Amino acid sequence: MNTLAQGGSRQPLKPPASLFIELLAKVVLAFAIGLAAAIALAGVVLLLAHEARADQLTDLTPMKPAQAQQGTLLLKSADGTRAAPAVGTVAEINVSGIVARAVVRQTYRNPFDAWLEGIYVFPLPENAAVDHLRMKIGERVIEGDIRERQAARAQYEQARTSGQRAALVEQERPNMFTTSVANIPPHGEVVVEIEYQQTLKYDAGSFSLRFPMVVGPRYIPGAPVGNQGRGWSPDTDQVADASRITPPVRDPAKHGVANPVKLKITLDAGVPLARLDSPYHPIVTRESEGGGRVIELAAGETPANKDFELKWTPAAGHAPQAALFTETSGGKQYALLIVMPPMQAAAAARLPREVIFVIDTSGSMSGASIAQAKEALELAIARLGEQDRFNVVEFNSYAQALYDDARPANAANREQAVRWVRRLEAQGGTEMALALNLALNGHENPGRIRQVIFLTDGSVGNEDALFSLIESKLGDSRLFTVGIGSAPNSYFMSKAAQSGRGTFTYIGQIDEVKEKMGQLFAKLESPVLKGIEIAWPGGVEAWPKRVPDLYLGEPIVVSAALDAALTGEIRIAGWRGDARWQTLLPAADARNGKGLGVLWAREKIQSLIDSQRSQRDGAPEEAVREAVLDIALAHHLVSKYTSLVAVDKTPARPQDAALQSGAVPTNLPEGWEYGKVFGELPQGATDSLWNLFAGSLTLLLAIGLFVTARHTPAALKRG
Repeated sequence: MNTLAQGGSRQPLKPPASLFIELLAKVVLAFAIGLAAAIALAGVVLLLAHEARADQLTDLTPMKPAQAQQGTLLLKSADGTRAAPAVGTVAEINVSGIVARAVVRQTYRNPFDAWLEGIYVFPLPENAAVDHLRMKIGERVIEGDIRERQAARAQYEQARTSGQRAALVEQERPNMFTTSVANIPPHGEVVVEIEYQQTLKYDAGSFSLRFPMVVGPRYIPGAPVGNQGRGWSPDTDQVADASRITPPVRDPAKHGVANPVKLKITLDAGVPLARLDSPYHPIVTRESEGGGRVIELAAGETPANKDFELKWTPAAGHAPQAALFTETSGGKQYALLIVMPPMQAAAAARLPREVIFVIDTSGSMSGASIAQAKEALELAIARLGEQDRFNVVEFNSYAQALYDDARPANAANREQAVRWVRRLEAQGGTEMALALNLALNGHENPGRIRQVIFLTDGSVGNEDALFSLIESKLGDSRLFTVGIGSAPNSYFMSKAAQSGRGTFTYIGQIDEVKEKMGQLFAKLESPVLKGIEIAWPGGVEAWPKRVPDLYLGEPIVVSAALDAALTGEIRIAGWRGDARWQTLLPAADARNGKGLGVLWAREKIQSLIDSQRSQRDGAPEEAVREAVLDIALAHHLVSKYTSLVAVDKTPARPQDAALQSGAVPTNLPEGWEYGKVFGELPQGATDSLWNLFAGSLTLLLAIGLFVTARHTPAALKRG
């Protein structure tokens, strides 16, 4: 008999259905209470964040993430804020054979009544050797000098304080630079000219020239360490210069695009052309007086929001097999060697492969980029053979693999993988290290070729740490990077592929996916040219010291400093599978080149910087620094440890006139979605993960109270 305590009354038992409905109702009520608390908490945080943003628009603190999130285009000043100076860029590039020489003119215009300082973060090609700086004020031209970085900064700061017009060019990454221009007069302008030289890329039968136009927002991992600087991110314990590589970003929905660019390319290919194409910008061409071609933008100028690329293919029978250039400069002999290995079809019988596909699904990949990446990945999965094994890894703030281990590439597994890929969405951060740890196992894989295909825009700020991770965990795998989107981080993509003994492929728009992935598949399925040795006649210092493995359609490119004039023959040899390959290049075939000493010096500097990376036997930083300083100062080159500075000796700004200073905002790369990159909350100012945790904790607390109440004795309830 079911009875209550003495003095109670008998009550009928509730049917199971009624108990279930009551329980469900209370669970729903508890969930609603918890959800409301979570929303309220998030609302408070948003309100506080909004108030913080409002305060930051008028105080004297440096640029905060919230300002970037709002597309803030401000300079700090004693009496409030003003818009930044306008920057227009004109690039003139002369191409001769496989070498390009560029002059980039940045015009800083001040439309206001106050004296201004502008700081502009901008990209250049990842292999650019920057060796000249000029500042133009009206008809006057001030040549820049190369200095050790701290000394150049001190000279600039002194000129800035003294009211002298000055310009400073500093390298943040091999493909990212900062120009600082002090004391731009009211309603005046200052023109800064930067010159650089680079070798061009030759791949799959075509040459290409890329001119990057915008620095995409970088993902900055780590805990803040205090210095905010002018960036939207403070420096962190993982990216010590984060504040220098995160300029404020314009929200295109609120401010449109800015920083217009004009381009003029004079192309002397040296051979007849079968094709000339600009895949991302309409162009117009005309014959030049010297017999080459002049290429310009059809619209005259374009916003700086996506990379420009020019491609040309030599006519049949005119593709280069070898080229040797020499130059005498500063009493030394320099050479640039390019050799094309023989083109061979894919091997008839190839070893089975284990292919690990890695796809970036972070917020910066939203929009066109994720569509390109998913289509490329579907093509790659479909290309697998039955004898292959594979896995797929996706990453954003976290990383996850489709399978616990690589699975056979049978039809059922391929179809499952494609369905999984199609459901992926872009969101969150770019924790690339998590994905690399999953994809690279550091093991040897006898009897099977292990290849990692990495699809990403490379928008990270901790490049060096990732390079070290790749080298430590690579094993006998090969890493092939596929750059996605309108403005990928080409330095990270190319260097990661070099560290991973693979190749870098760039896909800038959706209709290129099939062609570019087809070229990559041909490399993956063809024999690799290994063990390459170059025998020079006489003494030589050549870079890279060890020629990397080469894939189908790739050339050997080596810069050398010679002890004496080149005579005799250069012998190049290597192995393609089990077959020995060799070619001889007579020194008498050498042609005159220009700027070869600068190219050699840049290659040596980069090799010295790379030598610090090894965790076991890396070179000491101080020793590397001294060696880099010697080379960079001798060749007038901007580097990690040297900068170019130009100072007008005559003071221009009166001492009683205030100087306003701040960062010039950059555009969001075309195709990116602003909200997916910066999120609803200011990145770095608040933590959305903490909000989620707090809301979840509130929900769990409500459920706990409900469960406790359900188990409280009736006598206690009556209290």
